[in-house]
Amino acid sequence: MARLVSLLTLLFTLALPGLAPASDLIRLTNREDLLGWEAVGRIDLGQDSYCTGTLIADNLVLTAAHCVFDNRGAPILPERIVFRAGLRDGAAIAARNVSRYVVTDGYRPTDGMSAANVRRDVALLELSVPIPTATASPFALHHNPTRGDDVSVVSYGRKRDDALSWERQCDVLRRGQGLISFNCNVTFGSSGAPVFSDGGYRARIVSLVVGGHRTEHGTTIAYGMELPDAVAALKRKLRAEASGTPATASTGFRKVDITRGGKASGARFEKIQ
Repeated sequence: MARLVSLLTLLFTLALPGLAPASDLIRLTNREDLLGWEAVGRIDLGQDSYCTGTLIADNLVLTAAHCVFDNRGAPILPERIVFRAGLRDGAAIAARNVSRYVVTDGYRPTDGMSAANVRRDVALLELSVPIPTATASPFALHHNPTRGDDVSVVSYGRKRDDALSWERQCDVLRRGQGLISFNCNVTFGSSGAPVFSDGGYRARIVSLVVGGHRTEHGTTIAYGMELPDAVAALKRKLRAEASGTPATASTGFRKVDITRGGKASGARFEKIQ
């Protein structure tokens, strides 16, 4: 596993010494703080863990593939999954059960943080009942991020799972071979969180957080993937499939286990010694 993390580190961070620390997180506490971010929510996975997800249609939630599998690599039953849009301090803008989901073909639970697995760590959840766009307006995808672009992250995480936190500015560090790295402040539970572009009329989703590590300088480097092709394929797959069981069983990185104080299987947010 350490070797795989090292390969990703070399791919994305070579010749990037002295990275600036990520900016402080802003807690989206009040209803007015959530304006525009209502489509980001917490995905509760049974009784023991959660990830972050985002509406990209009134009935579709985008998240990381590893979020919908348990510690043994078995798919979590869709009926155990609940999406809580804009959850803060126990109150959600809307809450919906999941009727079925699909994950990217080829995503493998045993591959950990391999480059191929990071590229494929994408899932699309279909809600049992749509959330009206007037309640939570879905986000579109951004198709062409480049190194140095300003991005932001909205997520839940360990010790901040009761409300969304917004990091208003971090940077794209590297993009290549379908992979993207960022110097964004993420942690356990941030898996599946949207990385947003800052330009234009409204933020667009650049990537998803699937894992990361801390450098010797104390900076967090997060890893994600390019999304447009993967999401298009998942939409086709969702239309084609009649059942809610994914064709490919896959887990991956670490989601927060609530019942055991944050110890869970999956994405690596590691301290490099």
